[in-house]
Amino acid sequence: MAKLVFYITDVFAEEKFAGNQLAVYRNAGTLSSEKMQKIAKEMHFSETTFILSEKQRDGGYDVRIFSPEKEMPFAGHPTLGTAFVIQQEIIEQKVDEVVLNLKVGQIPVSFYYKGNRPDTLFMKQVPPTFGRIVDPKTVSEVLSVNLDDVDARFPVEEVSTGLPFLIVPIKTLNAVKKARTNRDKYFKLIERLDAKAILLFCPETYSKDSDLNVRMFGDYGITEDPASGSANGCLAGYLVKHGYFGKNKIDLRVEQGYEMGRPSLLLLKAEKKPGRISVLVGGRAIMVAKGELI
Repeated sequence: MAKLVFYITDVFAEEKFAGNQLAVYRNAGTLSSEKMQKIAKEMHFSETTFILSEKQRDGGYDVRIFSPEKEMPFAGHPTLGTAFVIQQEIIEQKVDEVVLNLKVGQIPVSFYYKGNRPDTLFMKQVPPTFGRIVDPKTVSEVLSVNLDDVDARFPVEEVSTGLPFLIVPIKTLNAVKKARTNRDKYFKLIERLDAKAILLFCPETYSKDSDLNVRMFGDYGITEDPASGSANGCLAGYLVKHGYFGKNKIDLRVEQGYEMGRPSLLLLKAEKKPGRISVLVGGRAIMVAKGELI
């Protein structure tokens, strides 16, 4: 097999070796699904992406996303990181937008520049849909926090923008910090949910510039993610649906990954209009390394 070029990027990172790492493979259209899955398992990042061709189809680039365990229809930081690689290494010039053809559909990624380098990328997510409401007592036991730590003003609710998450409002940063999944209770809960991962958030933060602190626990071969664009997109839809900040429109800086030593920054924009919620998730991407798979 010919050498296969790949790139390592840090997504939602203010500097190298922060944020969420991603491996992006270029010209991977000849690889079988089984080979892609094997590579993703060996990379052992939360997700690995494969650009199938450098030629566009229907105005977008065909991309597949794999976790170490399975193929994903959509994921946030892989979408931004892959669009960044396409702009930097394939297009090699300024563009306003790159569209990815994913299992969930076409996802556009917009670029904002400082000089000739992309400064911030934003992806427009599929409008959120809302699912089951879960008993706060059940989820407090899953997360090993006190029932009083869950903010009873808002529901514990499933939300999806292509990948479902259970959104849990928490009152304090201390409660978020001490959260740990009870493995047996976690798997018992997700057996009856569409969501297989849990995002918990609170209004207290480590950084004075942040608006929310977030943690995400999942079942994708990686127990906890330092930054999840798909989960935070669901959070953005949840926040405007329930008027968490008392308004129908938000523009937020969200921190994640501090408890893991990989501090990340995600930018969330959302707006609720009659019959529809729109969501944008953004952040920075940084090129870390380039390699070849022999």
